[in-house]
Amino acid sequence: MTHPAVVAPASDATYASFELRSLTPHIGAEIVGIDPTDELPAETEREIRDAWYTWKVLVFRDQRLTRDQHKRFARRFGRLHVHPMQHLYRGDPEVLIVKTTADSAYTSGDGWHTDVTCDEIPPLGSLLYVTETPACGGGDTLFADMGLAYELLSQPLQRFLDELDAVHDGALPYVGAYKTRPPEGGYPRSEHPVVIRHPETGQKLLYVNSGFTAKINGLTPVESRTLLDLLFRHIDSTPKLYCRVEWKPNTLTFWDNRCTQHHAVWDYHPHSRYGERVSVVGSERPAR
Repeated sequence: MTHPAVVAPASDATYASFELRSLTPHIGAEIVGIDPTDELPAETEREIRDAWYTWKVLVFRDQRLTRDQHKRFARRFGRLHVHPMQHLYRGDPEVLIVKTTADSAYTSGDGWHTDVTCDEIPPLGSLLYVTETPACGGGDTLFADMGLAYELLSQPLQRFLDELDAVHDGALPYVGAYKTRPPEGGYPRSEHPVVIRHPETGQKLLYVNSGFTAKINGLTPVESRTLLDLLFRHIDSTPKLYCRVEWKPNTLTFWDNRCTQHHAVWDYHPHSRYGERVSVVGSERPAR
């Protein structure tokens, strides 16, 4: 199978349907002039997809979305996901509440991860709508470019990783970190390549994350742990991979879960933050 060449984003790229303001030269952009509650023409939707594939993280400011409008916009990109921890919550199964207060034992996403890679077919993207932010500031989310993360590795290491598969285990965060009760049958556990290709752009992507990746197949436990720690350290210590989204009330951010990782920074205790996340299920398993 052949893949198109990967073209670096152009910060001066223009779109007919909206204004785009890049956050960094390679990841993250704010979209100005789009109301997700509108009935968007096909050309506008095509341009949003193009910008999303190019910039990986899109930020829509000053939005007023009902839950149904939030879900309707997300459905333009695919079927909605039901989170593995939803058995513990009440309410809409397609909406994950992201709420942190002074009494919270943890905040969701406080560590580098890709959403729900324990699923056989993980979410291809997530749309988080934040309506309450800490009055004192803080609570930003960092996003890391996994295409650039792969490109920055040495070629011998790239070739070695290209042939490996890893286990992604939902029990790792949901039981080990969050101390939750598993559903009947346990949380999902799946195997994915360590390096995948983006199905739309063809870009090679590093696809292991400290939230879910438990081990690399075919290696001894010591080798697996050492290699994963090296890759996790590469991600969490390379600032050039990142863009930073500063949340303000009524901000919607849409990220490509296949080619990014993110870290919700919990630097605002004892203040509060509230949002609702809707995710879109992919149509295929991550693949080389």
